[in-house]
Amino acid sequence: MLNVWYKGGNVTVLTNAPLYFDGVFEPEWFDDPLVKEMVKDVDDSEVVGPYLIISPVLGPIAPTHLSGGVKVLILLLKDPNFIYNISNCGDNCAKWILKIAEEKALIQHEDLVVYLEHIMRFENNFCIKILNTGKEVRTMQDYILELFKAEAMVTSGKLPEAIFD
Repeated sequence: MLNVWYKGGNVTVLTNAPLYFDGVFEPEWFDDPLVKEMVKDVDDSEVVGPYLIISPVLGPIAPTHLSGGVKVLILLLKDPNFIYNISNCGDNCAKWILKIAEEKALIQHEDLVVYLEHIMRFENNFCIKILNTGKEVRTMQDYILELFKAEAMVTSGKLPEAIFD
């Protein structure tokens, strides 16, 4: 399940994941079919090899020139050492974040925990737990209402301690 901590609180997050990615990515990450799919879908680019990606806009590029959103997605999938701020991701990454959460639940039997500072648009069926309030939501309407409650908690200073179980 995707667990979202929305704004504020005493949550330690990696705020500049794209820069972190540039220094830690592993060449074998680009052998993963899911990584290749995400790069194709989000950046409209083709992974040829671990150090060569063909972009229709930029031409041949290194992985360090991928978009910040794709870099965060790859880190969510491959590097569980941090809670990532997914605010670097656009709405075109939302379906992939849900897919990564689903993969983690099936394979590793753990939830994916992320930090978010804006309302990301999730489509279709989903189950997201808003950690600030402890509520699970399954529709965009409920998701948005819960984020507003979480934001009110941040604004009022009545934010609970961040607990990730």
